[in-house]
Amino acid sequence: MRVLIAEDDAISRKLLEVNLRRAGHEVVSTRDGGEAWEVLSAEGGPKIAVLDWMMPALDGVEICRRVRAEQKRGYVYLILLTAKTRQEDRAAGFKAGADDYLTKPFDAQDLRARIAVGQRIIELEGALQAKVAELEAAKGHVEHLQGLLPICMHCKKIRDDDSTWHQLEVYIERHSSAAFTHSLCTECLTLHYPGFGTGRRTSS
Repeated sequence: MRVLIAEDDAISRKLLEVNLRRAGHEVVSTRDGGEAWEVLSAEGGPKIAVLDWMMPALDGVEICRRVRAEQKRGYVYLILLTAKTRQEDRAAGFKAGADDYLTKPFDAQDLRARIAVGQRIIELEGALQAKVAELEAAKGHVEHLQGLLPICMHCKKIRDDDSTWHQLEVYIERHSSAAFTHSLCTECLTLHYPGFGTGRRTSS
């Protein structure tokens, strides 16, 4: 999983990088809020971000607000990293759009556990999006064939919305992904081609 780190303190940034790489993540490091926002807002940006609250250019809370306001792509899981411990500070961070909160100095196991939670959320969202796409595709196929279709009781042609009559197979091919290949059922084979395939030859 690609994880963005936005931390202006070099030592803290390095500790974050080392711990996340040991956990098997691909790390993208930035040194201020402006650089972090550029990475997050770019196409294919990381889906998880650890954001220091206090940074030059943009702080972590402002980045959270911008990410939530944009909503042009899939969900981004945001973790605020800060020395602030007051309940009102936590509430402000969550109100801005943060998903989680990590207090400095951070514990390595706590960091990895919170990243793992974010990864599960992102993977669940991806699976949900795939299911939605499948349902939309299925809905599209059903909509082509739904409704009461007038069909001739003798020749079995179908009448469309323009009152034009079509062969059954032509209508289905135009309104679905189905395709037809010609064959013979047993009854028609016996009726129209007597003796064919039975080992008996018809006289000429």
